[in-house]
Amino acid sequence: MEQHLKPKEIVTELDKYIIGQDKAKRMVAIALRNRWRRQAVADEIRQEIMPNNIILIGPTGVGKTEIARRLANLANAPFIKVEASKFTEVGYVGRDVESMVRDLVELSVQMVKREKTFTVESKAEELAEERIMDMLLPRSRGHHGNEAIESDEADEKYGRTRDKLKLQLRGGFLDERQIDIELPANRFPVVEIFTPQGMEELGVNFQEMFSGIMPKKKKMRKLSVAEARRYLEQEEAAKLIDMDEVVLEALERAENSGIIFVDEIDKIADREGHTGGPDVSREGVQRDILPIVEGSNVSTKYGMVRTDHVLFIAAGAFHSTKPSDLIPELQGRFPIRVELDSLTEGDFVRILLEPKNALVKQYAALLETEGVTIVFEQSAVEEIAKMAAQLNESGENIGARRLHTIMSTVLEDIMFDIPESKTKKIKITRALVQRTLKEIIEDEDLRKYIL
Repeated sequence: MEQHLKPKEIVTELDKYIIGQDKAKRMVAIALRNRWRRQAVADEIRQEIMPNNIILIGPTGVGKTEIARRLANLANAPFIKVEASKFTEVGYVGRDVESMVRDLVELSVQMVKREKTFTVESKAEELAEERIMDMLLPRSRGHHGNEAIESDEADEKYGRTRDKLKLQLRGGFLDERQIDIELPANRFPVVEIFTPQGMEELGVNFQEMFSGIMPKKKKMRKLSVAEARRYLEQEEAAKLIDMDEVVLEALERAENSGIIFVDEIDKIADREGHTGGPDVSREGVQRDILPIVEGSNVSTKYGMVRTDHVLFIAAGAFHSTKPSDLIPELQGRFPIRVELDSLTEGDFVRILLEPKNALVKQYAALLETEGVTIVFEQSAVEEIAKMAAQLNESGENIGARRLHTIMSTVLEDIMFDIPESKTKKIKITRALVQRTLKEIIEDEDLRKYIL
């Protein structure tokens, strides 16, 4: 999809979900377009063109993660988010930094597999349907001596019965009927491995490890036709998909389109003039991350993956540190730095109303399931935005996330009582917002814990 989007079109798409932050949107739009441009250049220079990695600087809740995630969606690219601070929790080495690449590849494989499954979906449904029909209506055979006898008349009768049963199956009339189906027996559980660095988040499926040398065991289970159908469709789709082709495409996509979002990178920066144990750990983590960002080979269960052309987008608040506190080599690998703006009261009003996933629209959709229409007066929206801005200014600035806490508090009683209420329309006014939050706003302790 990305080759069809020009930078202005990318920004327009991001505008549908993210308010403001025009500079950041422009820079990520250029970075995304450059990936397509690289694919179009001559082979001899293509490998020399490296992605321009980006550092997004700004407080929490201003849209850093959302920009990166939406960008990946536009590009149909594998995207993962990792927190740099997770690599510092256990001292000098921390978690294996290569795990971020392995996670990216795993995600890429699942993406390609889903796409391939979609292309064979109709064929898999047909094959699953035929298998269920064979279970529901096995072909009967008459016997004369040792020879099976099948007359044309019997075949015709069987065909008519099968057609009638198939119509019932497609109509859902047989969904509750129980049938016996063979399922693989999982003899070995998935376990977690404990390493000197702590518990690795790697499940080891011994069934998979030994599948090549040990025969697969199966067991009979009773399932409803509906359950069996879902299982058989997946099984037939898996047979129709060439996994070697899936893996090759997934590796190529991870290497050339993958995006790794490294959040909280400021937490591993050394504060200027600060020396001591924790900072040694921080610098050690930076040096572990450096080769991944520079470009190296990482071993995965699907094969070796080069990270030269993976796009890295780092983000951090940088309250007590600054990008220049990162080691020079790592700084050099993030040539583009964009400072995101703090959100204003006006931004909050727009965030509540304008994006496709605006909070007002989300609550309207939730209450619609109860047959209730909810209307927010403009003055109520402005009051919520005003309170969010004030609370961010007087306390911890958590950006747009403050709107979630205020909205959930304002609508708490409504969301709880509405299933038993006969009310079909609710209007949220400024007075209602003020009345609901008055006690909390005036009580400093309540305000800290609730808002």
